[in-house]
Amino acid sequence: MIVCHYYSENELLLTRDFSKLEELQVNEILWVDLVKPSYKEREYVQSKFDIELLTAQEAEEIESSSKFSETEDEINANSNFIIKTNDGYKNEAVSFIIKDDFIITQRKVELKTFDDIHKKLPRYRRTNAPNYKIFLILFETRIDFDADFLEHISREISDIGKDLALNRNLDDDMLIKISNFQETTMLIRENIVDKQRIISSILKSQMFPDNEYDRIRIMIKDVGSLLDHTSFNFERLEYLQNTFLGLVDLEQNEIIKIFTVVTVIAMPPTLIASLYGMNFQFMPELDEIWGYPFAIALMILSSGLTLFYFKRKGWL
Repeated sequence: MIVCHYYSENELLLTRDFSKLEELQVNEILWVDLVKPSYKEREYVQSKFDIELLTAQEAEEIESSSKFSETEDEINANSNFIIKTNDGYKNEAVSFIIKDDFIITQRKVELKTFDDIHKKLPRYRRTNAPNYKIFLILFETRIDFDADFLEHISREISDIGKDLALNRNLDDDMLIKISNFQETTMLIRENIVDKQRIISSILKSQMFPDNEYDRIRIMIKDVGSLLDHTSFNFERLEYLQNTFLGLVDLEQNEIIKIFTVVTVIAMPPTLIASLYGMNFQFMPELDEIWGYPFAIALMILSSGLTLFYFKRKGWL
């Protein structure tokens, strides 16, 4: 699928019709967004705009150090965007090409960031929407989404903390949930660091006008604050994990304590039973009618005295 923003009488319009793109001149086009493009669409865009698009595999495998490159007339950038899946979250590679007066983006999945920009962009006039501004708007919007996503994760982590404190939920699902949030937070951090490196590269670029550098510096500060937020979430999750393991240790200690007490209480009766189970010839009480009740009473008394001693010492 292709989404194209183009100029018509100084107005910015949007089309998703491939045939319309074929009718347009390159100087009339501002932005071509390729979403799961077909081979025909890729080949046509490469030929029309004299560019080379990365394949999906190349975009995913590209090294971090090569995610931003600049020549005299072209900028190539690749950034990861977080998307939700059935199993959790994952990074999805997005490619950007800025050349002359147009920008080309390529991705494999639908992204809310792009959908929002596609809705807003037709309000701009030709002079207000140069290609570099589209690039910056995309990253600004994505940073806002990442901030909202981090806040959502923080609220869920806070709910885990409350559940742990109030209900002492110590089942395996709780530990798995904490571990999953650690993985998600790590993924977010990697994603934000990826954006930080690209925005820092933009700051060094010669193709962006000087009046945009203050805006880019603010973006870097915003990204820095998101990194601080992820660090806080990491510390919080580590604290919750330690709390969970500490509560598990306490619970296990209580169980061991109960077993120990039961064992000690059972020792005196066991000793008495062992004594009367010996086959000595002279044990006169064995022949008495009160012998059996006496042994039972002695066992109960020994257990009771042991239990009383434990309570007196505050061990129970």
